[in-house]
Amino acid sequence: MDKVRKFVWFPTPYHSILLWLVWQILHDFSRGHMVLGAVFAIVIPWIVAPLSEEAAVAKKPIKAVTYTFRLLIDIVVSNYDVAKRVLQHNRTLKPAFIAVPLDIKESVPLAIFTSSVSLTPGTVSVELSDDRTWLYVHVLHLEDEQALIKLIKERYEAPLKEIFGC
Repeated sequence: MDKVRKFVWFPTPYHSILLWLVWQILHDFSRGHMVLGAVFAIVIPWIVAPLSEEAAVAKKPIKAVTYTFRLLIDIVVSNYDVAKRVLQHNRTLKPAFIAVPLDIKESVPLAIFTSSVSLTPGTVSVELSDDRTWLYVHVLHLEDEQALIKLIKERYEAPLKEIFGC
């Protein structure tokens, strides 16, 4: 991955704008702070740009929107389920750790996948194996391990593979 990066004034223009705006919010709107904020907004992205990976691009953005809505619905439904289980007697809970085999290897889709699992109440991504082939998940209540693994892969991993084309 020895790609030569072309010099650009603003390698990440949105980050530069955001950095300048945050600088202005944190300081007074004097000319000096506006200039100093602009210098930081240009120099910091120059320094950081070589450290960043190429951004993953959603090849199917409409499916990404659908995925987001599905995740939001899952979060609401899981919140209700977790609240119901927590209000019951604790002897009914069956917490467990499960290992979910992974087909995704790219950083951004993998980060979205692990975050999706953690955002859904009742499950938490605990650890990713060094070779990125297993995601270890803590589950608040486990009835059927294989059914849950299948659900996680179908509900979250498969759509992300399709969205990012991996």
